[in-house]
Amino acid sequence: MRTDYHVHMAETGNLDVDYLRTYIAKAKEEGIEELGISEHAYFFEETRPILSNPWVENRRTLTFDTYQKMFDEAKEADLPIKMGIEMDYMPGKEKEMKAFIDSHPFDYVIGSVHWIDEWGIDLATFREEYEKRDLKKVYEQYFDRVVTLGESGLFDFMGHIDVIKVFGYRPDDREFLRQQYKRAAKALASTNTCIEISTAGLRKPVGEMYPDPELLKSCKEEGIGIVLCSDAHKPDHLGHRYSEAIELARSAGYDEVHVFTNRQAETYPIK
Repeated sequence: MRTDYHVHMAETGNLDVDYLRTYIAKAKEEGIEELGISEHAYFFEETRPILSNPWVENRRTLTFDTYQKMFDEAKEADLPIKMGIEMDYMPGKEKEMKAFIDSHPFDYVIGSVHWIDEWGIDLATFREEYEKRDLKKVYEQYFDRVVTLGESGLFDFMGHIDVIKVFGYRPDDREFLRQQYKRAAKALASTNTCIEISTAGLRKPVGEMYPDPELLKSCKEEGIGIVLCSDAHKPDHLGHRYSEAIELARSAGYDEVHVFTNRQAETYPIK
């Protein structure tokens, strides 16, 4: 089974069925059997109580009914698509996140950490912050948020679990990193929250997949399930270097992926 549940449309096109068909066609070409769209939640007016800052507000241009309408029309057209959302996990906003998630009929919900307070950690605009800060402290702050994300139990899987490495900044202390990996894995396992193996990092400055092989091994040891994703922001990204993702999964001992419908998970063998 090949899955791709981490897919975005709003930045490169319209949230409509015609544009959706281009993604579906590309997925079929790449042999992807389960495709889901998971737009960034910050685009929607309804998520302002969860996350609001100047960068986000400059991009908050949609209401959720636009998104829902696309999926309703896709269902009417019998198009094979799953409805997801990618939520920016914000510590202290669990009640607001739960209210938003529970009010919509998602097939799955991705939780991701993109912000440390007002710092967008994976945005090129804020890249210079890595030069100003202590990397160990940065990683500790980031994985603090991964831990509470996992413990919240709000999400079906976590997106790009070690996106903090996106620009190639990492502490040299491998034992310190192992400690972060282990506590993150334990927290996610405590609520049966899966992770994604994402090829998106291969398109980023770091030039490698998420997660780090050692982090993935820690997740496998804790019994955490996986989903294969590309974090596609345009159709051409779908299925990007998936053979490498499958190889990474198998190297850590995985032989199955999770598939979600109405937020219920099933497992299928990796093909």
